[in-house]
Amino acid sequence: MPFLIPVLVGLMVWPVSVFTPVATAQATTPVVIASTTPVAQLPASKVTLASAAVPLTTKLTAYNAVPAQTDNNPFWTASGAFSNPEVVAARSGDLASKLPFGTIIEIDRVYADTPSCGYSKVESQIGYRVIADAMNPRITNTVDVLLDQDNTVSYNGRQINPGRALGLCGSVSIRVVGKMSVKDIPSTQAELAQMVEGSTQLAVR
Repeated sequence: MPFLIPVLVGLMVWPVSVFTPVATAQATTPVVIASTTPVAQLPASKVTLASAAVPLTTKLTAYNAVPAQTDNNPFWTASGAFSNPEVVAARSGDLASKLPFGTIIEIDRVYADTPSCGYSKVESQIGYRVIADAMNPRITNTVDVLLDQDNTVSYNGRQINPGRALGLCGSVSIRVVGKMSVKDIPSTQAELAQMVEGSTQLAVR
């Protein structure tokens, strides 16, 4: 009996000494050493901010990624970027030096709509845009916004494609916000806005 007591005590202590390190290891396994930079600001480094410049005044139109309005390969732009209707815009050839591929722009029009321009009907779909496509050589001084061919907006009591609703708008202000590589163009408008605004917050004034 005196011999059994130490043995039993030892058995009661043994599992604690064996499993305590394992439990500690399991508790620390999920711990990840991460950057202290907020996630929302991580993409900002992909955007180079533009210096303050006088906005361009151009015409504004819209198009859809369909063969009738582009070419036989409508899903890819002239820059090699995917034809994403959330973020892509094209420009006429005469604006190539001022709006090269990868230029991030902000579009604004202060005038009221006209019979040929329904800017207010589609303004919420424009947001920031990245120049990634080129227009037909015969067109001049124009920015062409890619919009979703499957979407519709209400216009004069009818549901029509937003590109048709926009029509042709004159005296549109195009402000250059920054520049990015076309390979870094995000897939959503929310991501693009986050990248631009994150860069703005981090920029040294």
